[in-house]
Amino acid sequence: MNKKLKSIRQVEAHQSLFQCPICHTFMRVHETKSFICQNHHTFDFTRKGYLNLTTRPAKTKYNTDLFESRRELMVEHKLFEPVLQQISEWIQRNFSQKDTLYLLDTGCGEGSHLSCLSGKLQSEFKKDVTGIGIDLSKEGIMVASKNYTENIWAVADLAHSPFQDQSFHILLNILSPSNYAEFKRLLKEDGFVIKVVPQRDYLKELREVFFEDTSKQSYSNEETVELFTRHFQLKDRMEVKYKVDLDSASVHSLIQMTPLTWSIPETHVQSVLEQHSLSSITVDLEILVGVK
Repeated sequence: MNKKLKSIRQVEAHQSLFQCPICHTFMRVHETKSFICQNHHTFDFTRKGYLNLTTRPAKTKYNTDLFESRRELMVEHKLFEPVLQQISEWIQRNFSQKDTLYLLDTGCGEGSHLSCLSGKLQSEFKKDVTGIGIDLSKEGIMVASKNYTENIWAVADLAHSPFQDQSFHILLNILSPSNYAEFKRLLKEDGFVIKVVPQRDYLKELREVFFEDTSKQSYSNEETVELFTRHFQLKDRMEVKYKVDLDSASVHSLIQMTPLTWSIPETHVQSVLEQHSLSSITVDLEILVGVK
């Protein structure tokens, strides 16, 4: 089965989850080619195995090279493995009585987090997981659909998300912008929002070598946490901190994937790297779990 047909079959099996991002009516797969709503707004499946549910092209700073770099770090160097393991164990503890879970990754990028997490829940805890990843970046979704055909991937705008009310047990939001009004709408009554935010030492080695201004060498997530707790009751919070060893190629991938260095000229990046040898990086994150 080719990627397009597999994507169509996956969406068709779960089409009751979707709503038209324009008029909010129910949608259905039409002639194994298009996804169409009751008012005949039509969206096409791509031959690369994803669905485009945006109403207009979106410009982002993210490109394919960035997402490939991020995937390399996540898959080969397991940059976020301890974080995803902790999340999967938390889900198992709190959904031990449920065999079927619907999981939406909001801002899924190149798909590695959702693929890893849904895989863990299926293999380690024997859950039947329907995982859907959305992102405004077509480049990220293209990389996701290329590498992870077990999940549903869609180019979609979180502000106008193409899903019915109360569709998901878990909303995953890892180092990505949030839309709390949509989160509340999409979350089942017994569901959880799991948001991962950086802490003060996240990627501190990069901050120290690229920023002379000490105010940029650390980070506070207090405002982000405060905003989260304004919208959701905080059920749990977990800190995860560790170091990951890197070789020179993975350091370059790390620099490509993080917005920290986007404003720095490439020549300056190379100059700094020649003067400073990075052999490891600190991952310092906090997992926030909220309920309605």
